[in-house]
Amino acid sequence: MHPNQSKLESRVHRAAEAALSRQLYVSAIDVFCGMGLLAPAQVDSWRKGRVDFLERVIQGNLKKISSSMAIFRRWANEKCLKPSETHYMRRSRAGTVALQFSKSGDPGIERNYRTHYVSPALSEKKQQRLEEKLNQPPKPVVFQNLHEAQCSECGAEIEQGSFLSMELEQPLCLQCARLDDLEFLPSGDTALTRRASKYSGRVAVVVRFSRSRGRYERQGILVETAGLEKAERECLEDADERAVARARGAERRRKQDVELAAQMMKQIAMLFPGCPASEVAVIAGHTAQRGSGRVGRTEAGRNLQESALTLAVVAAIRHRHTQYDELLASGVDRVTARQRIADRVEEILARWQK
Repeated sequence: MHPNQSKLESRVHRAAEAALSRQLYVSAIDVFCGMGLLAPAQVDSWRKGRVDFLERVIQGNLKKISSSMAIFRRWANEKCLKPSETHYMRRSRAGTVALQFSKSGDPGIERNYRTHYVSPALSEKKQQRLEEKLNQPPKPVVFQNLHEAQCSECGAEIEQGSFLSMELEQPLCLQCARLDDLEFLPSGDTALTRRASKYSGRVAVVVRFSRSRGRYERQGILVETAGLEKAERECLEDADERAVARARGAERRRKQDVELAAQMMKQIAMLFPGCPASEVAVIAGHTAQRGSGRVGRTEAGRNLQESALTLAVVAAIRHRHTQYDELLASGVDRVTARQRIADRVEEILARWQK
């Protein structure tokens, strides 16, 4: 086998194995993304109709793409994976439209791209749910605009803060997008949102761009009025039952957090025997706080990995035993501030490790 072909096989196999291990099924899209030849953002653009066929944005010539597909199919057959054909669709004003993968549009090539390979370990019920999920076209996205715009079709002014849709990179008012009969349901009530989505034949996701975070954030959904009304009635009927369930869930999470903090205290005390018990308790309680985004709430932290707990201890030293916060408050940037206190942090860390 030619060295380049062997290298390509290894890349395909690694990408396919990783996807299969992660989700118990694998597709050609998973493989190309895993190989670094296709970016998720490009897949998203294709799913929304901004790219006419997927091969246009896959890095590599058609020969490389074709070889990768052939290697992938052989690998799937050798693994005895179950083939399952998925219909990739996108929504348009006229209804659903089939997405095209290849430049040629050849039915055989298109079928190869559409075929997912499913692990025998996935139950029939889960396979059925997976097929339903994959065959469902993504919900249309509606933007809460930050600036005034003009509908590219009817010319109507779209005021700042109102909703607009995008089609082929051009703004559309909701009337031209045929979404003006839907009702806005803000985010916040999970049960109501879930039920309204279930009972509404059409649903659109509403997002707004956050300048501070540099990303689009979900604001709510647009749903049919009848679906929303049915969801509201159901939520009223079982409000007491859901309140009890929420209280039980909160108590369960509280106990889990107490247990995690206790485990962290024990592990930190072992790693840093010179650290005072009062310090250990404060560090563990602070690090284990749910929803904080701190290192203790990462998977590594919850698994009590030494690297994660060491970072938590370093952070505690930085904030509790140095002038780090005062330096930041005076306008010193984080990198410079950390450099100035580095020796002090190392000194305390070394003392606590003895």
